[in-house]
Amino acid sequence: MATSTTDPIDVLTDVARARARGEFRELAAMLEFRDLELERIEAEVESAIKRFNERGAIALEIGEAMGFSEGQVQYRLSFADTVRDQSPTTWGAFSEGRVDLARVREIGHTISQLKRAESVHRLDQRVVTYAETHTVAELRVWLKQFVRRVEADLAVERADDERAKRHVSFQHGDDSMGFMGAYAPSHEIAAVEDRIRKAARRPVDADDQRTVAQREVDLLMAWLLSTSSRAESVIDANIAVTVDADVLGGANPGFAESADGRWGVPAQWIADVAGSGSTFWHRIVVDPVSDDVLAHEYLGRFAPDVLNIALRFLYGTCQGPGCMVPAERCDIDHRVPFPHGPTRGDNLGPLCRRHHTYKGHGILHWTTRPEPATPAA
Repeated sequence: MATSTTDPIDVLTDVARARARGEFRELAAMLEFRDLELERIEAEVESAIKRFNERGAIALEIGEAMGFSEGQVQYRLSFADTVRDQSPTTWGAFSEGRVDLARVREIGHTISQLKRAESVHRLDQRVVTYAETHTVAELRVWLKQFVRRVEADLAVERADDERAKRHVSFQHGDDSMGFMGAYAPSHEIAAVEDRIRKAARRPVDADDQRTVAQREVDLLMAWLLSTSSRAESVIDANIAVTVDADVLGGANPGFAESADGRWGVPAQWIADVAGSGSTFWHRIVVDPVSDDVLAHEYLGRFAPDVLNIALRFLYGTCQGPGCMVPAERCDIDHRVPFPHGPTRGDNLGPLCRRHHTYKGHGILHWTTRPEPATPAA
């Protein structure tokens, strides 16, 4: 009887790569058909109107053959063209199954945001190494940070333009309910999020049967419907941002980025808040020197608040593989369990409750990431 020594996890990896190669063949075939049709139309069709119509019908033909709508075909062809023509390293990795369609789509979207050929070249050199070892969500964060860092001046201009478009929207739906949204600066959205999450999780009366989600919306509506007419806002939240030293000093344009990587705003926006005098700031300098707060060791099991805050700022998210739960909603866990492992920065890090439970049952063998996943500029 034949036997196999293949590790079952390797089988899953092979399946994932085979799926990605299949996605590449699908997209490459769509591009090839489109290119051949364009050549045929240019060579054979004399009427300008007919050429226009036949070119427009290419997406329809592809969609009918593959079960896609015209819009889906056009979208796929658009980012496929971008990646094939401007990121050969990514396209080659895609053909080998090292990155899949979802990652290629994110990379294509980022290339379309970059305005300088040098920036696209730098992305092509670096992105595959990160993309093939991280989840799509992590890659999306990395790409946003890359754009903000390599074209900071242009990104600040775009952010200022978008800030001018801030607005609220209201939509009434069925069953007596509706939706309300605000298009606003990310640091203000983060402050509102922090405030409402904390307030909704405070102890409630035993008779209160509402879920946390219900308490959150009830609090928001109560705040908005209060009788106060004061228009100015006061940011009262514990928000972690990182700013490069040259940006903080005003030498270069740049961004203040959230610890979890979900958002970034021009550093000047944060400076304006700091200068208002209405906000209390912690400043944590992350530097590998002997007296850095992360290098101190504490004899007890539970780290003091200043170390907890520093660790949450440093890592940003849960350190479970691919987990994007913000660090402020995580437990601070010992990599090597206490008392065998010390209560100090290099043995501590955030784990969400689910991954903390997995680690406690021996399912997750957690090690701290050596450094935050930040793209080099």
